[in-house]
Amino acid sequence: MNIREVIDKINADVLTPLFGQLYGCDENIIARQKRRYIDEIERFAQLYPLREDIRLFSAPGRTEIGGNHTDHQHGCVLAAAVNLDAVAVVSFHDEGVIRISSRSYEPFEVSLADLSVNAGEGGSAALVRGIVSRFAQMGVAVGGFDACITSDVLSGSGISSSAAFEILIGTIIDAQFNGGKAGAVEIAKIGQYAENVYFGKNCGLMDQTVSAVGGLVAIDFHDTRNPMLRCFSYDFEQAGYCLCITDTKGSHADLTDEYAVVRAEMESVAAHFGKGCLREVDEKGFFASLPEVRKTCSDRAILRAAHFFEEHRRAQMEAEALECSDISAFLNLVRLSGESSATLLQNLYSCTQPAQQAIPLGIMLSKHILQGRGAVRVHGGGFAGTIQAFVPLECAALYMKEMDSVFGEGSCMKMRIRPIGGVELTSPQD
Repeated sequence: MNIREVIDKINADVLTPLFGQLYGCDENIIARQKRRYIDEIERFAQLYPLREDIRLFSAPGRTEIGGNHTDHQHGCVLAAAVNLDAVAVVSFHDEGVIRISSRSYEPFEVSLADLSVNAGEGGSAALVRGIVSRFAQMGVAVGGFDACITSDVLSGSGISSSAAFEILIGTIIDAQFNGGKAGAVEIAKIGQYAENVYFGKNCGLMDQTVSAVGGLVAIDFHDTRNPMLRCFSYDFEQAGYCLCITDTKGSHADLTDEYAVVRAEMESVAAHFGKGCLREVDEKGFFASLPEVRKTCSDRAILRAAHFFEEHRRAQMEAEALECSDISAFLNLVRLSGESSATLLQNLYSCTQPAQQAIPLGIMLSKHILQGRGAVRVHGGGFAGTIQAFVPLECAALYMKEMDSVFGEGSCMKMRIRPIGGVELTSPQD
């Protein structure tokens, strides 16, 4: 579809029903998204004036609801896609190169003639090269394309901008060069492969899976190659609550080692029992053997292992509570999750910078505002970044105002769960 036709369809509200599913049906939200897409299309036309036909793609960020640091131990998690996303305007060609211009980073090119791991490349280019490489290993002949990308999944915001980008690129390639055959879970695995092998980050599969699948997703990572997914829906607003994520503005720049140590310490406890991960360790045997475990593992490793056992079970219970529409039980489980992350997992601030405790500050302030209502917890990897709160609708405006007053305007974001994962908004037949 040529550029003018796409803009005319947006203005004529042809895409508005889909926008409503992705972002919400409020008129102001729809108007903002229409303007956002048109702005990006016009930017594409300026940067790539020889390209006439375009297609539109989107992939969401995610919020982890339950299962804090359980996925890398083959445990269970509960997560959801949110209404913040990365959007791409794309035109395909046969020039043997992928060119990407983003509002978030410097433009770059990836030659399809070189899909090897380039030491020191890093960044988005490494992720694209890794995604293309994985598709090539699957026998997919990937061709070139030009893309303009805009994202409101801010980097470092704890909503997984990297997973949204990976799923966006994977969805583009799968739609054009693979006939859409890969499916959401495989695209998620491809994104993880790129991040592990080409970007050098030993991440789990949760973020990519939720971004690719969309909606509320209970995931069991017992078999990480074939995780078990249970997708369902729940209307928090109908139950009287909204989901708020607050960016406490702590830097993630030097936290890679902190995340790695969590995994390493959990696995040190598993190794004591001759296992590769905590999911394989018997919980009763763990507690019965604590005197012996202390001889080979640190106390903090033991506490983090105890967190895993509780959190793995709690994530399943949270999903069951929502499926039974028991919001009170769910909120209590969220509070328990937050307490466990604080006292057992110990990922509310970095030990290397103990004076910087923005996450505990945000949690304290949230509890002060909520006065026993709703629930609040650390969000995602922790140590710095975001907190998550389920806030009663009647005090949502006050909550957001107070959080913004401490952490800066726009720090507190009211989210909605997006039922659709990585998606093409246009099709080549249009």
